[in-house]
Amino acid sequence: MSMEGYLAQEPNFATRVVHCGMAEEGHPHGAIVPPITLSSTYKMKPSGEWGDFVYSRLGSPSRKALQDSIAKLEDAEYGLAFGSGVSAVKAVTMLLGTGDHIVVSDDLYGGSTALWRNHSERTGVTFSYVDTRRPENIEAAITPQTKMIYIETPSNPAMKVTDMLAVVDICRRHPGTFTVCDNTFMSPYFQRPLNFGIDIVIESITKYLNGHSDVVMGAVATNSEELYKRLLRIQIDIGLVPSPFDCYLAFRGIRTLHLRMPRHMSGALRVAHFLESHPHVERVLYPGLESHPQHALLKSQAYGCSGMVSIYIRGGKPEATEFFRHLKLFTMAGSLGGYESLAVGPVFSTHSSNPKEELDYLGITDNMVRLSVGLEDPDDLCADLDQALKAACGSG
Repeated sequence: MSMEGYLAQEPNFATRVVHCGMAEEGHPHGAIVPPITLSSTYKMKPSGEWGDFVYSRLGSPSRKALQDSIAKLEDAEYGLAFGSGVSAVKAVTMLLGTGDHIVVSDDLYGGSTALWRNHSERTGVTFSYVDTRRPENIEAAITPQTKMIYIETPSNPAMKVTDMLAVVDICRRHPGTFTVCDNTFMSPYFQRPLNFGIDIVIESITKYLNGHSDVVMGAVATNSEELYKRLLRIQIDIGLVPSPFDCYLAFRGIRTLHLRMPRHMSGALRVAHFLESHPHVERVLYPGLESHPQHALLKSQAYGCSGMVSIYIRGGKPEATEFFRHLKLFTMAGSLGGYESLAVGPVFSTHSSNPKEELDYLGITDNMVRLSVGLEDPDDLCADLDQALKAACGSG
């Protein structure tokens, strides 16, 4: 797997992954693994003073260990864990109020747009969706009411790459505006947006950070003390918090991030190259391919590329249905980033609540398939995709 042209990964990142969030003073009884602290409340002193923890909605030892890990991995001063990825998006959106405006990447996770359409817009927050691959589109969409520029790069599911430095430069020309980047598709192993001047980074811990498809959780990281304090207040007041047990699982999953991510990349590259030459595939969208129109931009702001690949198979809904029916190693499921390989049609899963005209504009069609390439043998995955494509579209 060639990493030529990408940012050079920090040599001690693996050490950071293994040790992040560990208490310097050690854990009770000399435990190597931080214990799961299930207590909902904590003892106060007779004088009425509290110790480090008060009530688990406000904070817990298990959540603190995870949040410290998030901050360390994202090169951030502050990290916060939320009960789901979309609750992290909700918390960030709640930084704004009636009359405020957000400029957003037109292609991104459908759960975010559903949240904004069904709830945030009713509070008086307005949105402009633009193709953020072109910085001039962002500049043109900014109004005096704009408070946030929200990007997802690479995007879900069309794999559009946004120039983070250009976004930050635009933001700095408009005081009172801050930037947010959803980094779920890359994880902090492959991309650390805060180092490019982004103000807030969002991760779905459910995906690559945890990596085992057994946790639903979200994260936010920032270097701004002011934004952190506001987000912490939202986390506490709304109660958008994960359980101690889920924090423990995510904390454990993070320990192997540096081992999993290169394997996801090498597998995805093998699969993407194979599908590029397959007669039953119209197009492959993978920023790690030299054929991707923004491959050079990705390499300039990332340490590699993840296991997310989108393709268009030849045909329409009938062929896609047959393709999913014949898969054996890839499981048809609406998530990503786990050790197992998954396949899904965005039109009836992640983007099922998006209006049809929006899907048509974005090119999210019945024959679009999003693959999350797992940790299996890449040749076995290619063989599975090959037989499913031939079964769906013919053997020729």
